[in-house]
Amino acid sequence: MTTCAINTAYKVTSGRSYPMGASLAKSGLGCNFALFSAHATKVELCLFSGDGKYELQRIELPEFTDDVWHGFVEGIAEGCLYGYRVHGPFEPHNGHRFNANKLLLDPYAKKLHGSFIRSDLNFSYDLKSTQKDLTVDNRDNSATMPKCVVVSPLLFSQTHPQVRRRDTILYELHVKGFTQQNPDVPIELRGTFAGLANKKVCQYLKSLGVTSIELLPVQQFINEDFVQDKGLTNYWGYNTISFFVPHAAYCHSGEVGEFRSMVETYHEAGIEVILDVVYNHTAEGDELGQTLSFKGIDNASYYRLHPADKRYYENFSGCGNTINVQHPRVIQLITDSLRYWVEIMGVDGFRFDLAPVLGRDAPDFKANNHFFTSIRQDPILSRVKLIAEPWDVGHGGYQLGRFPNSWLELNDRFRDSCRRFWRGEQGLVAEFAKRLHGSSDIFEQPSRRPSASVNFITSHDGFTLTDLVSFNNKQNKANGEQNHDGHNSNFSNNLGTEGPTDNCRISLLRRQQKRNLLTTLFIAQGTPMLLSGDELNNSQRGNNNAYCQDNEISWLDWQSPQAQQESDFVKKLIALRKAHPLLNRTHYQHGVKVSEHTGLADISWLNCHGKAMTKDNWHDQSIKCFAMMLANTERSSTPEHQQDDALQIIFNAHQRSINFLLPVLNGYWQVLIDTAVDNQEYSYADKKSPKNIRHPAITIAEHSCVVLRYLHSPKDK
Repeated sequence: MTTCAINTAYKVTSGRSYPMGASLAKSGLGCNFALFSAHATKVELCLFSGDGKYELQRIELPEFTDDVWHGFVEGIAEGCLYGYRVHGPFEPHNGHRFNANKLLLDPYAKKLHGSFIRSDLNFSYDLKSTQKDLTVDNRDNSATMPKCVVVSPLLFSQTHPQVRRRDTILYELHVKGFTQQNPDVPIELRGTFAGLANKKVCQYLKSLGVTSIELLPVQQFINEDFVQDKGLTNYWGYNTISFFVPHAAYCHSGEVGEFRSMVETYHEAGIEVILDVVYNHTAEGDELGQTLSFKGIDNASYYRLHPADKRYYENFSGCGNTINVQHPRVIQLITDSLRYWVEIMGVDGFRFDLAPVLGRDAPDFKANNHFFTSIRQDPILSRVKLIAEPWDVGHGGYQLGRFPNSWLELNDRFRDSCRRFWRGEQGLVAEFAKRLHGSSDIFEQPSRRPSASVNFITSHDGFTLTDLVSFNNKQNKANGEQNHDGHNSNFSNNLGTEGPTDNCRISLLRRQQKRNLLTTLFIAQGTPMLLSGDELNNSQRGNNNAYCQDNEISWLDWQSPQAQQESDFVKKLIALRKAHPLLNRTHYQHGVKVSEHTGLADISWLNCHGKAMTKDNWHDQSIKCFAMMLANTERSSTPEHQQDDALQIIFNAHQRSINFLLPVLNGYWQVLIDTAVDNQEYSYADKKSPKNIRHPAITIAEHSCVVLRYLHSPKDK
């Protein structure tokens, strides 16, 4: 990349108000700059030396069109460093926090040079004043701010795998946590996009069977002061400041193209890349937070302010501020950012943090508001995967099942029901069955599918799977908040002792419970999401809120005991799901269709006597054992539908074994998965398995799950 030479006599013309940001001319003879600010009185473009240390020139943008300040500067080339100083009123009670002494980041910057240096200079007000944010700080902060970089546009990405929604298997991972201790990644590449792009790493995920990796935030984020004060860092990354910039610490090469190269590596393997994005708040915090970009550009437009006193911010995010998605220019910023990551960086979808914020009007959530409508009609964004975290911390913030039909949603009801059922709570059978069915009670609409429910047992936010069966109580003291942070309702069960143990009985039972939970995840209707490391026996030492632990607590332990055995089991479960379409139906089934071949309904629920569950069964608080029967009611010549006529999954959360009667049919049953077996020695695809069952009953061990396939006319009979 070239370094821009500073010309003290730049020729400046009006330029264009679109596109936003810094856009190099195709001729290479200059650059157009455009910045939205409805309430500014003047905008200055500041040019810096190649090392970013010296401000060399200020150029007033000459034109103001439709609330956009713009100008074309001849002589600007790729590599030039710049920032903005925005003039206007400093009137916090009216929502205005302009302070031209503060250098500001371009919201549309594609690359940054230098680091964020923690300093009092980055506050637009005098921290020492008793009036706090009502008093202007007149000091220049350019020495503590990174600079924006003028870059040449990358070519459009053309390699999207386009995995069908119903076939999607999500794998949530952290770029650094996944690679930092991975023995296949060279030391110098650990913690970076280049490390994640390592061929062996990619091959591991492909062999596991996942179709889509979901990355925790990779847009440029910074540490919160209160986290740094404890000697910790923002590890998860939910504190974004630049929506177009890949996080610098993850770029080994220092070039933004490293991210796209990583994406292309996964696309070549047929794996999608989905980003966890944060458009509900920014890193600027509340009225006492820093001024880094949006606050100083147009605070009253970019943020939702309290109507009674615009000095204060509405805080539906719990992070100090809320982005004002009601404003058309803010919608434009977000959608432009999303399209950039799809078209230029090549990503295949997004998981939206605290997504109800995006649907809040004044102030209630609406699934047909301007933001969702903009996405729905967009020719690019309407075709990618859109996943909502369907809750925020504001009034009426829990919106599970209420997002537009084309969206997928994280289903915490699935998570909690599965945890509670398998730890042995009473009265959970009916609720558990609803979650196995794809949560039709929440999601089913004429044009909505079971895939809308993103089923998960664990995620980055909470216990890992190993910790879920090892700790009754969170162990978050390392976070420096006296163990007050993190969820208290974990529905976990240590099965006899808190934390790691040498007790063989407890260890065996813990592994069995993990197999129960994982099996439930992959046989349920919906879109499964696996937390990275759960297939490796990974533990966070009981920390269920490791957002600030950039260390061995959060980094995956690739050498964990039982890692290979547990990883093999997950591979078998994913392969099972892919091989059996009955576990992954396009539409909801309600027992209406009946197979002409077997006489079985498309879905049915059986008690331990092999009979249909009765109303009394469903309401019997003591029942903890039942079965889900899935039958093929379609005539098809495809091999996948000829593979089996029916599947039966039997769940037993009792502390005793159950003699479960099987329906009497013409063929026989074959055990595909038995979670009571510590080492699954046989493959689900092996028709010569020693566990072919012709007699009418099977013993289901305590705390176990068994998956069986019915073969009506098997070739090897």
